[in-house]
Amino acid sequence: MDKSIGDLQKMQGSVAAYIAIARLDHSTKHIFIVPGMILAYLLRGVHAPSLVSSITLGLLAAICIASSNYVINEWFDREFDKFHPTKSERAAVKTQLSGTIIFLEWAGLVAVGLACAFAASKLTLLVASVFALQGIIYNVPPIRSKDKAYLDVISEAINNPLRLIIGWAMIDPTTLPPGSIMLTYWAGGAFLMAAKRLSEFREIVASHGRELLERYRASFANYSEISLTVSCFVYALATSFFLAIFLIKYRVEYLLVVPVLIALFGHYLALSMEPASTAQRPEKLFEERALIALVALLAATFLFATYVNIPALDGLAGQRYISLQ
Repeated sequence: MDKSIGDLQKMQGSVAAYIAIARLDHSTKHIFIVPGMILAYLLRGVHAPSLVSSITLGLLAAICIASSNYVINEWFDREFDKFHPTKSERAAVKTQLSGTIIFLEWAGLVAVGLACAFAASKLTLLVASVFALQGIIYNVPPIRSKDKAYLDVISEAINNPLRLIIGWAMIDPTTLPPGSIMLTYWAGGAFLMAAKRLSEFREIVASHGRELLERYRASFANYSEISLTVSCFVYALATSFFLAIFLIKYRVEYLLVVPVLIALFGHYLALSMEPASTAQRPEKLFEERALIALVALLAATFLFATYVNIPALDGLAGQRYISLQ
């Protein structure tokens, strides 16, 4: 009887471990879908046959594909995460998992995600397929882009514009978002990923040394604190550049959001340099009150600029010269 109870407890623990590596608690990252929905509604209007089913299926597709990527992420990282101060507590590191079950879990999540995407629209299916492929490129040898400096950030950051397009497709599956806003999302995602690596670099080197850091992630061998800081600066500039193109082209009043965005990026960079920064755990960022306040201000400024016309700003979109006579 005791043996049966012990076996049952062991089985339940294994099930919990397989559920844990899907990281359903990271679903908060899908907040990046919402701006895609809002932009599609403002710029294009509703073109989805059924709005409720389109949103539901699109969200399920995003969650399932993201979780499938997390599954292979933890499986292929298990021998490296054991060198990380906190990731060494992950289920894939502490628990003996089956490669066969991992593959079935990954395949099942991908299948469900693609099925939901197919039911939503052709555009959602295309994006979900790229989303799943990105997970393989980022995590699985021999490519494993996460081990290559700079390519790791750029390849992981593509998840941001993919989420943007999924949100857009929920409202209008007949078009793609403007290229300028997709590039804005990509560069912005790169900034977030670079800031996360900067935070990891500073903390792990200070507490455990450079050697352990490089054993945790090979890409850190080609990074330095200076290069990561500079890359954050470059990605932030690229984000502002692409965003300015979009704002001026589609509604000049949206330029009002730029100062708030700059403040948001500055605060996030400062946050990434704090000890035990939540920049290393993006799913916990909602606990940062100042950050959430800036996001709320950004949203409020965006709404104001959407519904209030400011003719004085029109001059910024054309050629104007200041006469000295």
